[in-house]
Amino acid sequence: MPLLSSPSSRRQFLAATAGAAAASLTFPAASSGSQGGAARPLRLALLSDTHIPADPAERYRGFSPVENLTKVVPQVSAAKVDGLILGGDLARLKGLPEDYARLKDLLAPLTSTLKTGMVLGNHDHRANFLQAFGATVPAAAVQNKYATTNEAGGLRFVLLDSLLAPDVTPGQLGSAQRAWLGTQLAASTTPTVIVVHHTLGANDGELVDAEKLFEVLRPHTHVKAIMYGHSHKYEVIEREKIQLINLPAVAYNFNDSEPTGWIESVWTPEGVDLTLRAIGGNMAANGQTTSVHWAR
Repeated sequence: MPLLSSPSSRRQFLAATAGAAAASLTFPAASSGSQGGAARPLRLALLSDTHIPADPAERYRGFSPVENLTKVVPQVSAAKVDGLILGGDLARLKGLPEDYARLKDLLAPLTSTLKTGMVLGNHDHRANFLQAFGATVPAAAVQNKYATTNEAGGLRFVLLDSLLAPDVTPGQLGSAQRAWLGTQLAASTTPTVIVVHHTLGANDGELVDAEKLFEVLRPHTHVKAIMYGHSHKYEVIEREKIQLINLPAVAYNFNDSEPTGWIESVWTPEGVDLTLRAIGGNMAANGQTTSVHWAR
């Protein structure tokens, strides 16, 4: 479930787009500082798979999700980013109310000052998340799926809801949300980035309607990238001239070859620079920047 929440008022992010169930919110202006000048690059912190439990002592594979996010939050604050995107699996396993209460407290230094976009993953729970964060967007047009659009830095971000059910591994967008997405993409040719939790392969635990998602995207060459988490690995690949950005997990890795941490990103209408800020796991690529230029 995607949303773009404001640090100040619920009313700030409730806005209709194209008569559909969506909310639109603008990140702080990214201007050059001179009248009529080109927009400066948009700086975003990208986090995924925080898996925060109610119990701060809980560990998995030797990692503490609470300790890891506690390390990441001051790094993001120091980076002076314009906004924050979290790619799902916010809670540990079932999206319990106590998990979200802990997450809310940990994120407070960031969400109090930064515009924040979130998508829900397979270990999340919509109602509990909304209760904890006190934020909602109209949903009737997409059958209990929550979608958000945002334009900033010459780019458009569309956040999708792939949560099928709490603690059920596969994800699904559904026909109504895919139809909504097609309408949104037809309404604007601004370079667009899709954000969703689930990976896009054909395995049982991935996005079950991934191929149908690509059918929606193919006519719209202004879709430049898809960001997702779920696999707890960091990877940038290309499919059908769309850049696929698999965000690393904050909480823990599934394989010792992968880092844990977050991505400091700098966006322009032509591409994005992705700098790994590793805090654990495989630290070999910490600080390395991958420059991605749109292929179409």
